[in-house]
Amino acid sequence: MTQRDLTNWAIFLVMAMGTTVYLVSFARLVGQENEMLAFASATTTVASSSAEKSPTETTTQSTKKIMNATFTTNLGSFEVEFYSEAAPKTVENFTKLAKSGFYDGTRFHRVIKGFMIQGGDPNSKDVTLQARWGTGDPGYKFADEINPKAEPYLTGYKRGVLAMANSGPDTNGSQFFVMHADYPLPPNYTIFGHVTSGIEAIDTIASTPTTGGPYDRPLSEVVLQSVVVK
Repeated sequence: MTQRDLTNWAIFLVMAMGTTVYLVSFARLVGQENEMLAFASATTTVASSSAEKSPTETTTQSTKKIMNATFTTNLGSFEVEFYSEAAPKTVENFTKLAKSGFYDGTRFHRVIKGFMIQGGDPNSKDVTLQARWGTGDPGYKFADEINPKAEPYLTGYKRGVLAMANSGPDTNGSQFFVMHADYPLPPNYTIFGHVTSGIEAIDTIASTPTTGGPYDRPLSEVVLQSVVVK
């Protein structure tokens, strides 16, 4: 083999080695690029999946429907928010009666300033039945929904609280009262809502002159004209 042949062979080997190194490097680069693309794809999939779950999570965490009612009297109006979770049966009964017009035209037949105003007796629609005001009901009675450890009772009978009037345990019917001021009543009366606006109307009603005890009848009419459930 001549010197020239050796030189050519050496050049060939160098070129061959260079090609091999290039191919190996290229393969590594392709592998890394594929890994990066796979990672990017996986990340996009996770992000997309999270985005798709968001509406479901939002729906799950959506607030529950709140029931309200507007009480309109000849001395002003006030609005109440019901405690549908704490007293579901009581709220159901009250709203059913209200929607039927049961309370329209009844009177607040017992008013004690600094304590509460009471209404909901169907007998109070008739002035000739005044001696029986405070004894009427819708024709049935239902059980209390009282849990002394629940939030309404831990807070207590505060100004603006809406509760059922009764003549003893499990004698709820249609009569209710609204607290004019904070009062330390025992937890014997189902709390099912509170005044959210128009508390001034409660003040006006509570300031109406009355006969005093034991009946505390207003000397002028205080009529509940309507209860509109929302």
